[in-house]
Amino acid sequence: MSSSIDDIPGLIRIENTPQEQAIGLAASYTPGPSPFVTVEEYIDAPPQAVHAYLSDIRNLDEFTYSTRAFQPVEGKPGLYEGRDPLAHPDTKIFMRVTSDPAALTVDMHCAWDQGEELWMVYLHRIVDAQTVLGRPGSVVLWTNSRHPYYDKNPFPELAPTPERPWVGDFWDIFAAAHALELQNLKKILEHRHGNGGAA
Repeated sequence: MSSSIDDIPGLIRIENTPQEQAIGLAASYTPGPSPFVTVEEYIDAPPQAVHAYLSDIRNLDEFTYSTRAFQPVEGKPGLYEGRDPLAHPDTKIFMRVTSDPAALTVDMHCAWDQGEELWMVYLHRIVDAQTVLGRPGSVVLWTNSRHPYYDKNPFPELAPTPERPWVGDFWDIFAAAHALELQNLKKILEHRHGNGGAA
């Protein structure tokens, strides 16, 4: 049985945590500079359930800090448009999710402002915890790489305002931000799995 997202304590989301406070929390976990960001966590939920949850783009509304309201783009099968108010309330984000239930992989290809070149790639691998930790559950590995576009917006004319910060301006706190979102994912799945409901 699913529950309201408001019933789960401790989630850090844009609706309950101001951006300044979230950045402060994220900064406290920030490691040194790297062209790769990988976070990982054990989740007490079946691997297939974790894969199904991550594969459903609608669930980004729940576990990510700020991406919301994805809807299919007409005439573009598999492409969705949502919003990411992290830097500006009118920032659009486009995403395509590809997943393989046999390999337990979920790849999220996305970009701010336009959906023609989805250069931000989030790679997820779910591992059966029985195999690697000797106990039931899942290990989630979550990686993205520093594409050159993080350093310079290739489509500045599409930004809602010229003053809006660029997504790459936040690279130094990506690891911490993703760690926070992975904690959200863990809490949601363990809350629902612990209640005996479908994750």
